[in-house]
Amino acid sequence: MDNPAPSWARGPLVALDLETTDVNPHRDRIVTASVVTITPRGPGERPEVDTRTWLADPGVDIPAEATAIHGISTDQARREGRPAAEVVAEVAEHLARVWRPTTPLCAFHAAFDLTMLDAELRRHHGRGLARTGPVVDPLCVDRHLRPVRGWDDKRTLAAVCAHYRVRLDNAHTSAGDAIAAARVAWALATRHPDEVGLLDPRELHERQVGWYLEQEHEYAARLERRWEQRVARGGEDEHTDRLRDRIADVRSRARTWPLVPAD
Repeated sequence: MDNPAPSWARGPLVALDLETTDVNPHRDRIVTASVVTITPRGPGERPEVDTRTWLADPGVDIPAEATAIHGISTDQARREGRPAAEVVAEVAEHLARVWRPTTPLCAFHAAFDLTMLDAELRRHHGRGLARTGPVVDPLCVDRHLRPVRGWDDKRTLAAVCAHYRVRLDNAHTSAGDAIAAARVAWALATRHPDEVGLLDPRELHERQVGWYLEQEHEYAARLERRWEQRVARGGEDEHTDRLRDRIADVRSRARTWPLVPAD
């Protein structure tokens, strides 16, 4: 009998997370970044975990709302952080060393983190992010396996970790969230071997391109139903115009994954 094919989750994994000044990946800036490399050891041994974290001075004020989430203030970033240009270059160089064709990069909501890093590289160095391997986005995979049911179905990292009974330590720190993303990816691969774990990572990457497109179009459809309800109640106004533009933007950006085009 042939031995079953090993899961990519049993091999080396890399995980990335960014904490930022706000939620627009093209406009806003990186505050902290973590890259976690997980390398298996022998049977029964804990894997080797290498965590590298950078604190950047983003060059702009960090809004109080962002500080309330990740705990880094403008003063701390200016006092303790390194220039953003140095940080983004080092993060990209380190990723290029550890993110390989057979070593997937795990990132929860990868379209945000990778687009943000790509935008920062273009801003400071005039070059984009080199995508040196496949991506596993636990959020995209989870939404495929458990389709979103409505506006109240929140798929935050904490909520997804709770669903799969995955430990989330030091939430809203880049290191804690990166490790949690890798743990969720491992749980998805283990619980769903045929749909996730036994796929070649490159095939899984390509499937996520299609899954993301479907998910974003469904989100746009929900927004469109909301827009139609508002128009039926009061006609078109500035708010409904913005909502209509947002629907078109969501559909347009859904065509690329894991990098989201600029406006």
